Amino acid sequence: MMKDKLCLVTGGTGGIGRAAVLELAEMGAHVVVVARNEQKASELCAGHDNMEYLLADLFSLSQIRALGQAFLERYQKLDVLINNAGANFATRELTVDGYERTFALNHLAPFLLTELLSDVLKKTEGARVVTVSSGAHNGARAHLDDLQFEQRRFWWGWSAYCESKLSNLLFTYELARRLEGTGVTATAMHPGFVKTGFARNNGPVLNAAVGLAGALFGRTPEHGAETVVWAASAKELDGVTGKYFMDKAALSSSRESYDEGLQSRLWELSESLVGLP
Repeated sequence: MMKDKLCLVTGGTGGIGRAAVLELAEMGAHVVVVARNEQKASELCAGHDNMEYLLADLFSLSQIRALGQAFLERYQKLDVLINNAGANFATRELTVDGYERTFALNHLAPFLLTELLSDVLKKTEGARVVTVSSGAHNGARAHLDDLQFEQRRFWWGWSAYCESKLSNLLFTYELARRLEGTGVTATAMHPGFVKTGFARNNGPVLNAAVGLAGALFGRTPEHGAETVVWAASAKELDGVTGKYFMDKAALSSSRESYDEGLQSRLWELSESLVGLP
């Protein structure tokens, strides 16, 4: 089903992303992995003729631009873009561009990469954009006047993460609307609570707590990746756009995520932040 399909996957060397990469490659797709760690990427792709990698630090807008350029110089089509890379951080730190790193990695990076590749996506029949969001978006509010957590009294990494996952949905729904009539679809999904290194950036105590919870209740990365792969490949999803999935089924996201005014405003703010016209 995926033979001769070209997939680009961010965050593909570990967890859900790695599981999705291997499954898509097994299905016959040619998979390009976006990675920051060359050793991990090289080890993952070794022995697979239909897997290769491109290096980029997705915290850096200039490196994302270089990634987009490198992809366009090498390939003339893109069947599936999977925006999977994401993280949760316990402390507030800024990227080299001066942006809060949770928002930068989880939202600005997929926003910019998708926009840089929009033309090649439109040129590819039936292209899909799949963005990994999370059920954690429920209850989050879109503080579009304080995306960097500069004005709020307290910093809480989990709140920043939840807001970034809401941003993923606002982005997906606006993207789907903007792509109407092009043949490109945009969907998002929730992988469930997965046993990965998700909390490794949050210090030993929280890392241990999340690790224990994952061991007791979490899904395997392979289970978490099932809906990612399904959204990228399922024939029954041809033409399906602007949807949010979990366990290979559509479900409703939060009321806030459907606010078209917020969707449009976040898009415009994001364009300004990444320097798009």
